[in-house]
Amino acid sequence: MISVLIITITFTIWAVVHSILADHGLKKRFRERFGDRAYRWYRLAYNLFAILSFVPVLLAYGILPNQTLWSAPAPWRWIMLAIQAIGLIGIVVAVFHTHVGEFAGVAQLRSGYDPDRPEPMRINGLYCMVRHPIYFFGLLLVWFSPDVTVNGLTFAILVTLYFYFGAKHEETGLRAAYGPIYDAYREQVPMLIPRPQTCSRIRRIVLNAR
Repeated sequence: MISVLIITITFTIWAVVHSILADHGLKKRFRERFGDRAYRWYRLAYNLFAILSFVPVLLAYGILPNQTLWSAPAPWRWIMLAIQAIGLIGIVVAVFHTHVGEFAGVAQLRSGYDPDRPEPMRINGLYCMVRHPIYFFGLLLVWFSPDVTVNGLTFAILVTLYFYFGAKHEETGLRAAYGPIYDAYREQVPMLIPRPQTCSRIRRIVLNAR
């Protein structure tokens, strides 16, 4: 129980800080206070901080006392590992469906970058099947481990909660940014569970909403 408690506390602290720093209102206030030059570095610094500040969570997950609850025998083990591989590939593909440079925070540093330029709404590729493909494929990674442990199960539950509420929080900003266009997209495309058949009609629906 000590391991579960420590993992929960460290993850919750990381999730709260991560969400606060991602808030559009905070970013706006940062830009107003420090100017465009400093704001260009915000996304890159945010990503680096998110990675480094997650180290305590990984350490807690890896070194604290643990107990195996269940291990999948063959061939289920190989099937689950294959699903995890699909999850990893899916995350990479989903990132490349965004503007990779802007996602990483390096595009903002180039000369001539306009921070006021509206980012195009993503409805291509995996985004026509699910509104948050990175979260969906991340869930495949955490839930299809062939070896289920107490620490691993705790981590999977925390990640799932974070993805769900994080997606809800993100969509508040997306609805404010895109209005009825995003509402039309949101009505047709599921949040976390892909629905491939939506791809055939989502572009037409979003274009009509404009």
